[in-house]
Amino acid sequence: MIEITDVHKSFGAVPVLKGITLKIEQGEVVCLIGASGSGKSTLLRCINALESYDAGEIKLLDQRVEQRSRHINQLRTQVGMVFQRFNLFPHRTALENVMEGPVHVKREPLAEARRDAIELLNKVGLGEKLHYYPHQLSGGQQQRVAIARSLAMKPKAILFDEPTSALDPELVGEVLGVMRTLAREGMTMLVVTHEMGFAREVADRVCFLHAGLIIEEGSAQQVLGSPREARTREFLRHVLTNRVDGQHAPHGATGAVA
Repeated sequence: MIEITDVHKSFGAVPVLKGITLKIEQGEVVCLIGASGSGKSTLLRCINALESYDAGEIKLLDQRVEQRSRHINQLRTQVGMVFQRFNLFPHRTALENVMEGPVHVKREPLAEARRDAIELLNKVGLGEKLHYYPHQLSGGQQQRVAIARSLAMKPKAILFDEPTSALDPELVGEVLGVMRTLAREGMTMLVVTHEMGFAREVADRVCFLHAGLIIEEGSAQQVLGSPREARTREFLRHVLTNRVDGQHAPHGATGAVA
């Protein structure tokens, strides 16, 4: 589904990705974890061609990702992206936001796009908010609209860039609940997250990024429960300590890190 081979990316003289290699198979949920600045969000933006990369290769559905490719817009319809800050159109209702892509990008008939949008908003628990504008919705509701908007394009996979990081703690669970449902339904997902409990529960694999490299990769149970690398153990200890001392503990988080 997604194949990343020795990808490098720098911003000016600052290297951000230093040789990332990763494969995501159809139906897999892969979580990317790591400290801020480790390259996680940049990697997602390269996969979706929102950023160019300097060396290596990224393939989606066996097609090379290049910003200048004449196929890039078609590829983007196959791989959705959900951002930290929702990125909804403020002057459009929830229903109109979800309909926007199918109508204007895929040229779907208006009635079909409307029917599908209503179904998706019901799916994410917002059937009673069809005609609400973003400013009338909570952050969690806005993010669920953003997920419905991504699903409206009928993607083969979805990239999630820290989808709960901008939410108040009490709203995190409603967004993670939608993502759990998508995982159970077999959606291919690549998720940048600090929600260790979610990763433990849902991920088929977890990759720990540090300084632009994947330094540990394995099952959620192995990476989160018995990490091999000292840097992984340090990061997890820091995350769990912060959540207990000052923030919300991740849903389902347990576990001492050796």
